[in-house]
This record gives sequence, structure tokens and C-alpha cells, in this order.
Amino acid sequence: MSMVPINDPANFWRNRVIVRPLAKVVKNGVVSSYRFGMRELFRVSFLRALFFCVLCAASVLHVPARAADAAFTQFIASLWPEAEAAGVSRKTFDTETRGLEPDTKLPDLILPGRPATGAPAQAEFVQVPADYIKEASIARLAAEGQRLMQQYRPALTTIETRFGVPASVVLAIWGRETDYGRYTLPYDALRVLATQAYVGRRKDQYRNEFILALKILGQGVVTRKDMRSSWAGATGLTQFLPSEYYQHGVDLDGDGRVDIWHSVPDALASAAQQLVNKGWQSGVRWAYEVQAPANVDCTMGVPEVTKPIGDWLRAGFKPVRGQKLSAAEQAQSASLLQPEGVSGPAFLTTKNYFVIKEYNFSDLYVLFVGHLSDRMTSPLPFAVPWSASTQLRTADVEAMQRGLTRLGLYKDKLDGKAGMLTRAALGAYQKSAGLKLDCWPSEAVLRSINAAK
Repeated sequence: MSMVPINDPANFWRNRVIVRPLAKVVKNGVVSSYRFGMRELFRVSFLRALFFCVLCAASVLHVPARAADAAFTQFIASLWPEAEAAGVSRKTFDTETRGLEPDTKLPDLILPGRPATGAPAQAEFVQVPADYIKEASIARLAAEGQRLMQQYRPALTTIETRFGVPASVVLAIWGRETDYGRYTLPYDALRVLATQAYVGRRKDQYRNEFILALKILGQGVVTRKDMRSSWAGATGLTQFLPSEYYQHGVDLDGDGRVDIWHSVPDALASAAQQLVNKGWQSGVRWAYEVQAPANVDCTMGVPEVTKPIGDWLRAGFKPVRGQKLSAAEQAQSASLLQPEGVSGPAFLTTKNYFVIKEYNFSDLYVLFVGHLSDRMTSPLPFAVPWSASTQLRTADVEAMQRGLTRLGLYKDKLDGKAGMLTRAALGAYQKSAGLKLDCWPSEAVLRSINAAK
């Protein structure tokens, strides 16, 4: 007797289904024959058609998936020479890549047949300051930061002495990145990095990050289970990419390994080292909140326009709450930041402001970290409250950037983010068009830009 192939639909139906709907014909208590009733015939026809539909759908869906997985597997296998050159063992490579599959639900991928989505709309770039820097969140994190400052006092004292970075600053970064370790990062870091290396917009960068992640796993510092990450592959208590782990990692607790996943001293010291490596200046504040003069030209709020803080003060800017700045502080170079244009708080930002910004390229991120750091040592909120501004949609801000580019006022990337350069270019347009100068993107200004020739 021959075996019936399970993947042959005709044989499946002939051998598995046809006998089920037969109805017994009983005469004088004896079964004399079987016959189909109309209901049974309809049921057989319906189920048979349904089964063929399911098989056809499965063949359409599964074959490309298998092909894609095969291509992904081949891509991962092709990375072995680079991994070996980086110091990854064959055992680690095989163990960690066995069964690895791409996560095509991640953002920032380029997939055949799918429109490019780009990076997700991060809160730092789509929320107004009042929504991002919420007083309740700052107060809660500041209180917890004060407690942690005492708990980790020896390690934080070492960090301040060795790196010149205030304890409150590294604690604020930890609080913003992972809520002091309470937030569990949602993704398998290795899978994220492999997917981004395979079909991400920045393949070359992630190719290296994936290999370095394998190296970390091979060194046994962290298990695959604990190497969780964001959608972009940043991992650990203070959110490092694997390359940043090797560039800035510090073994502060002295156990012979850099563990930013479980060792708070290591994670905080590594954050401090990263700031130092990016130019942190010891003894310099991140920013000074100031009251801007009524006639302030908000187009000056760009990193390129810098001058000594003393010069800003002589131009009419005043430190809030009557704060007196020393001669050394007045000699520091600073630039103007007005996150809501002429509304809301204004700041004179030092070099350290931009060092924190390299940790996350967002003005709101730096304001959150800087203010949270201040609140660990002072209970005072910003002296000037945030205004009730509204934020344009990302697509509208991008349309505004295109219009400003067309008019020769904007030369940066079209990313839909209303950062310093976009706000300054917008202010320049308002000046040229005779509009109210506030350097804040609104629907009215967007309509004016679109109508401009």
C-alpha cells in the first residue's frame, strides 16, 4: 500500500473527507447501503472549496516568506568573516544566529513593495515642550534621583572626581532613558540589529553594530535574554549602541567587565565617559534660563551665533530670579535657545548643552535632562512657564521646510522636525514677509510660505 502525500489536495480529499458525509440506509435493522444527502453534498462541496482556498492562500503567503527568510539567513551567514575578524568565535556566531529571523515590523526599514516609513515620530520631535517636559514627571524623577544619589554616593563621587560630570547629570540621563531601570526595553537587540543591517536605511552602520553585539554576547557580559533594546538597537540602563559600549564603556565597580545592563556604577560611569569623549567641560553648567528682552530677534537662536554670556546680558538678557553670574560664568561662550520661539522660557546654552545633545539630538531631550538634573538639587521649576502652543504635524513641518528651502532660507535636511535651524529660517521668512516675528511654526505661516513666490 502506497503512502498518500499529505500535500496533495486531491488525495487528501479522496482519502480523508469523502467518507465522512455518507448517510446510513437501514432496512430491517441491517445497514444495506450508504448514500449522500443533499445537506451532506453541500457540506462536502463547501468544505472542499474552502480547503483549496486555504491551500492556495498558504502557498501564496508562505513561499515568499520562506524565500525572504532564506535570503536573510544567507545574508547573516555572509557576515561570518567580518565577525571572525572582530573576535567573535564560531561557536558564538552559530549559537546566536541559529533560527534568527528578521523583524519586518520595525520602523526605518526599506522593504520591497512597502513605502519607506522612516523613523517613528519620537516624542522629542512631535510634542510641544509642555507635553514633553511635564512637571509631574520631572518631580517624580527628581525625587527618585535624590534617593539614588544617596544610594550610589560612593560611585557617583568617583564619577564626579574622575570625569568632572555632575552626579545629577548622569542620574538624569538614566532617569530619562529607562526610568532608572524600571522600563523594560521591548526588543531583542540582536534581532533588531540584524534586521536593520539587512533592510534598514542605515545598513552599513548596523552591520557593524550587529557584529559588535555578537562580540558582547561572546564575552559573556550579558545574556541574549537580557540584551533588550529600543527599535534602533540601543541597549542597557543608559541606552548604548554596541559601538558606543566599546568606545565609552567603563568598569567602575572593578569586577573585570563593563556591564551597563546590571551594574549601575558601570552604566553611569559609561554615560559620563561618553559625555567627556564628546567634549564635556568640567565646572560648566548645561544652560542658564534667562528673561529675553521684548525686542529679541529670535532668528539669532542658532548654534552658530555664540558670544560670551556677559555680552548677552549687556544686550538685555537677564538671569531669572535675580541670579548673579560670576565673572568666569560671564566669560563662557553661549548661544540663545528659545524652544517655543518668543513664547515660553529662553536659555543661554553652553558647550555642555550640545554635548548632551549628542546623546540624543533633540532640544527637548536636553532640556528634560538638564532640568531634571537641576531639580535634584533645587525644587524650583522653570521661572517662565511654557505657553499653550500647538505643534504642527510632522508632514506640515516638512512642507514648511521645503517651502523655506525653495525660498533660499533653509539649507538643512527635510525631516519634519522644528529644531533650531528650522525655527530660525522661519523667523527669517517672517521678517521678509512683514509678519509677526515669533519663530514658531503655525498653519498661518505655512499657508503664507506656500503662497510665496
